[in-house]
Amino acid sequence: MLADVPLDLPVRPVLPALVGALRERGAAVLVAPPGTGKTTTAPLAVADAVTGRVVIAQPRRVAARAAAHRMAALLGERVGDRIGYAVRGERRAGPRTRVEVVTTGLLVRRLHHDPELPGVDAVLLDECHERHLDADLALAFSVEARATLRPDLWLLAMSATPQTDRFAALLGAGDPAPVVRAEAALHPVERVWAPPPRPVTPPGAGRVDPALLDHVAATVRRALRERDGDVLVFLPGAGEIAAVAGRLAGLRDTAVLPLHGRLPGPAQDAALTPAAGRRVVLATAVAESSLTVPGVRVVVDGGLSRVPRTDLARGLGSLVTVPVSRAGATQRAGRAGREAPGAVYRCWSAATHARLAPQPEPEIATADLTGFALELAAWGTPDGTGLALPDPPPPAALTVARETLTTLGAVDHDGRITARGRAVAAAGTHPRLARALLDGAPRVGAERAAQVVAILGEDTLGGTGDDLPARWRRLRDGADPAATARWRTEVRRLRAALPADGADEPSGSPVGPADRRQTGAPAGRAAQRRDAGRSSGDERDRLPDDLAAGLLAGLAYPERLARARRPGGSAYLMAGGTAAGLAPGSGLAGAAWLAVAVADRSPGAPAARVRLAAPIDEATAREAGAALLRAEREVAWSGGDVVAREVERLGAVELVDRPLTAPEPELVAAALLDGLRQEGPGLLRWTPEATALRHRLAFCRQALGDDWPDVSDVALLADAPVWLGPELARARRRADLGRVDVAAALRRLLDWRQAARLDELAPERLEVPSGSRIRVDYADPAAPVLAVKLQETFGWRDVPRIADGRMPVLLHLLSPAGRPVAVTADLASFWRTGYPQVRAELRGRYPRHPWPEDPTTAEPTRRASPRRR
Repeated sequence: MLADVPLDLPVRPVLPALVGALRERGAAVLVAPPGTGKTTTAPLAVADAVTGRVVIAQPRRVAARAAAHRMAALLGERVGDRIGYAVRGERRAGPRTRVEVVTTGLLVRRLHHDPELPGVDAVLLDECHERHLDADLALAFSVEARATLRPDLWLLAMSATPQTDRFAALLGAGDPAPVVRAEAALHPVERVWAPPPRPVTPPGAGRVDPALLDHVAATVRRALRERDGDVLVFLPGAGEIAAVAGRLAGLRDTAVLPLHGRLPGPAQDAALTPAAGRRVVLATAVAESSLTVPGVRVVVDGGLSRVPRTDLARGLGSLVTVPVSRAGATQRAGRAGREAPGAVYRCWSAATHARLAPQPEPEIATADLTGFALELAAWGTPDGTGLALPDPPPPAALTVARETLTTLGAVDHDGRITARGRAVAAAGTHPRLARALLDGAPRVGAERAAQVVAILGEDTLGGTGDDLPARWRRLRDGADPAATARWRTEVRRLRAALPADGADEPSGSPVGPADRRQTGAPAGRAAQRRDAGRSSGDERDRLPDDLAAGLLAGLAYPERLARARRPGGSAYLMAGGTAAGLAPGSGLAGAAWLAVAVADRSPGAPAARVRLAAPIDEATAREAGAALLRAEREVAWSGGDVVAREVERLGAVELVDRPLTAPEPELVAAALLDGLRQEGPGLLRWTPEATALRHRLAFCRQALGDDWPDVSDVALLADAPVWLGPELARARRRADLGRVDVAAALRRLLDWRQAARLDELAPERLEVPSGSRIRVDYADPAAPVLAVKLQETFGWRDVPRIADGRMPVLLHLLSPAGRPVAVTADLASFWRTGYPQVRAELRGRYPRHPWPEDPTTAEPTRRASPRRR
C-alpha cells in the first residue's frame, strides 16, 4: 500500500526501521513532529507488513475522518475501500478494508466486546500524548490484551512530542519498547507577539471576554493584510468560533470556515479541502496536531483551551476555559510551517508566555471519572491496579465516581460491574445519561428518551439558551438542518442501544403517581394533567414535553433537581445542597422547580450558574429523585431552643415540615445536649452556690491532682451526659435547663471519697481568731483568697493552710472600713515589716479600733471600742 503513495513525506525514511522494531518486539513508539506524515503513512507501512487489518485510533472524530480521507486520497481511492473509518454513529468500511481509523472510545468498546480483536493484526494509537481518558484506556486495555490473549498483536504508540519514555515503558511491560524517531525539516515560523491593547477579563467556566474575541478578529484582519496564504485561528470552542466568524463577516474575497468536532462531516471536509480563494479557518484544539489544514501560512492563536473540570464537592462537571500550555502553543504555531515558511500571531505577550504551564494537564487529573470507572469495572479491574495507565486515577475522584456508579446500580459494593452496569456501558454514553435512557424510556417512550438524552450528551445541540425543552423543539422543527441531522443520527444510535425487551413498556418507579397521591405531595398543573384520564391511554404519551425533558434530566442528575428559594425568583437550591441561579432574562425564571442538566460555578462565585434546565413540578422532581427522598423525625437544637418536627426532604431541599407533638425523650435530650455544647455552660442558671462549688472543685484539681474532676467549660460540656444526665432526661425545652440545680448536679462528678473530704480539703469558710467564719474565695484555683479585717487576725502567727496543708490561703487584710491594706501569704513577715507601717498610717484614721504594737499577742476583735462620753 505504501508503494502507491506518491509523496515523499519526512517520516518515510524511518518506516523500515519502525516495521523492523514491530516485527522484532511487537511494540514500538514512533515520535514524529506534526506535518511529517506519521498519521497517514505509518499505518500503510504497517499494513504492508501484516495480513490482517490495521486499526489506528484517533482521540477525536474529526481527526479520524480526516485521516481516513487523506490516506484514501493518497491511494487514489474512495473511503470505504482499502481505507475506512468508524466514529460514533457512522462507519465506512468494507470487506476489502485493510486500514480502519477509529476513535479511541470506539476502540475501547471493541476491546470490551472482544479483547482478542479477531482479524486485527496491529493497533496504532495516534496522538497518545494528548492524554484523553479514552486514549489512556485504549492503551491500557490493548497492552493487557496483547500480554494475555494476543501476543502476536502489534502495538504502536505515535506521538508528536519527544516525551516518550513513559509510553515506551508501558508498551514494553518492563523492558521498554524501542523508540523510532523521525526528524522533520519544518519550515521556519516567525513569532509575532500581539497582546490586546488593554487588559481583558481572565477566562472563567466556559466564558471568554468579548473584548478578547474582538482582538482576535482584529488580529486576523491584520494578518490578512501583512501575510499571504490561509489563516488558521485557534479558539477554545464552537461558541467563540461563531462569535469571531460574526466579527469577520464582510471580508472580501476570503471564506471564513469553522472547524470543530460538532460540525457535520461535509462542513469539516470543507475546512480540510484546498480551495482556490483565500480562507480563514476558525478551529478548536482539534487542529493542533492530528489534522493538516492545507494552504495555511499564518496561525492566529487566541491562547485559550477548553478542558473538563469536576467539582467533586458539589458534583458539578463542566468545560473550563484555561490558558493554553507552552507545549500546546508550540503545536499550534507549527501548523503555519507545514508547507512553507509562515508566521504565528500570539494574542498575548512574551512575558505572559513565560508564565504558561509547560504541558497541558492529563484529562485523568481533572475530569469526571464516572465513565472511566465504569470502563475499568467492565474490564474487571475496578481500581485500575496492574493496568498500563500512564497516570493512576486520583483516589478522591475515583471514589466519587464509584459511589455514583453504585448509586446507579452499575457496580456492586466491591466495585464489580453488575448486569445493569453492562447495559449502562452498552449505551455508549456517560453512565448518568445511560441511566436516564434506560429508566426514562419506559416512562416517556424510547424515542423521546433517546431524543432528550442525545441533547444532554451534546449540550450545544439546538442552539444556545438555558431552556432544554426549547432546544428539543428547535431540533424537531429542523431550525438548524445540520444540527438536526447530527442529532437524529445520535438518536438512532441511542434508540438501538436500548434493550429490545420491554424498552417501550412502562415499568415500576420508586415513586410513581400512586405513591405521590399517598404522600400527599402537592401536584402542579402539569402533574394534574398527567394524572387526569389515566384510563384513556399510555401515560408516557400524555407526559408534556417540559416534564418529559425534566424527568430525563432529573434521572441523569438527581442531585441537581432544584427548587426556587422564593416564589417567582431566579435563585434555587439544588438537591445536592449547592445554590444555583439563572442568568438575567432567562425564560425559566419563575419556575418553582428545575431539572438542571448543566451548571457550573466559577471560583469564588456564591452560586452555580444554570446553563441548561427544564421546568418541572414537584411530582416529577419526586419521581426523578426518588433515591434522594428521606422522611425523618427531626429533633434538634435550632434558634436557641429544641425544635421537634417531621421533615421530608429531597436531598437538601425540604418538601414537608410539620410539628412533632410527642418526640422521643432520648432525641430531646440529645438536642438539649447539642444546644448546651453550642451555647456553653452559660445556658444553665449558675447560682452563687453552684459557682462557688465549681471553683472549689477546680482548686482541688489544681492542688491535689487529676484524680479530681475537671470543671473547665470544655470538660463540663464533654461530660454533660454524666453529671447532667437525669436533668437532661426530664427536660423538654431550654427553660427546663434554667431550672436545673447545678450545684447538686456538679456533685455527681465526685466519687464518695472525694465527696466526704471536699469540705475538709476545700472548706467553704475558715474560722479566724475573732471567731468569725469567713468565706474563702476559690475563683483563682492557684491562690484561694481569705478577705478579713486586720483586727480579726490578731493572734495568728501564720496564715492558715488547706488541701491537707499543701496550700496556704492568700490573706487580703482589710481596714476597719473593709478596704484592702495588705495582701500576704506570709503573715509572720507581714507582722514584722508591713504591720508597723500600716499601724502608723491607719490608727489616727480609725482611733476606736485597736492597733497594738504586738498583734501576735493581742486579742482579736470584730468591733470597735465604744465612744467615750
